[in-house]
Amino acid sequence: MFFLRANYQHPAFRVGFVEMGHVALGIAAWGLMTGVAMGKSGMGTYEALFMALLVFAGSSQLAAIPLMLAGAPVWVIWATAFCVNLRFVVFSVHMRPYVMHLPRWQRLIAGYLTGDLTYVLFVKRYHSPATDEAGRREQMAYLAGNGGINWFAWTSSSVIGVALANFIPRQWGLGFAGILALVGMLCSLASTKLRWVSAGVAAVAGLATFALPLKLNILVAIVAAVATCLLLEKIVRREGGKHVQ
Repeated sequence: MFFLRANYQHPAFRVGFVEMGHVALGIAAWGLMTGVAMGKSGMGTYEALFMALLVFAGSSQLAAIPLMLAGAPVWVIWATAFCVNLRFVVFSVHMRPYVMHLPRWQRLIAGYLTGDLTYVLFVKRYHSPATDEAGRREQMAYLAGNGGINWFAWTSSSVIGVALANFIPRQWGLGFAGILALVGMLCSLASTKLRWVSAGVAAVAGLATFALPLKLNILVAIVAAVATCLLLEKIVRREGGKHVQ
């Protein structure tokens, strides 16, 4: 990709690459498990490989695959994937000032490469958008290095998982390994009280509605968590208190 080639010689590219590299092994484990799940889902090999190469959204893939196996209506599958990925709307709003100086096609590439941990590490390092050309170049180089290794770790491991799906016994417990990977990412992202509240509400709502068909408890959990957080923020602002941390 041009976005990567245009930035890889900048020192910040290596910094982003190394920082994401520290967690790339966990991302690869999650990607491997997702690839195996796709390979064992009944999808054709070519369709699974195409999905592994094109779709860079592990949580929505894992949410959609059981629905596909259950023969859920297309609208349910789309709605579930949409809700699971709603967090990226928030990410993109926050990231918008950082990338608006780029051409639209480069902004699309930057958005595609921005995963959960890419976003977390980027905003942790750069608290505000740069106002000069050198600073903008540094931020985009970091984003390219960070997002590039994240994409490669996920995609390559997903492809390997699809290729090895028929050779990996279910007894190996890859599903549990995937859960551990997700828990690790959850703990790294839950850095504020509000995020812990949202995670708790989602867990309670998901368990309470577990008996719903077509995995609709996932949708209920997401809606409950988002609604709770919006309500809490509204109450805090109305009372003039400090921003929820």
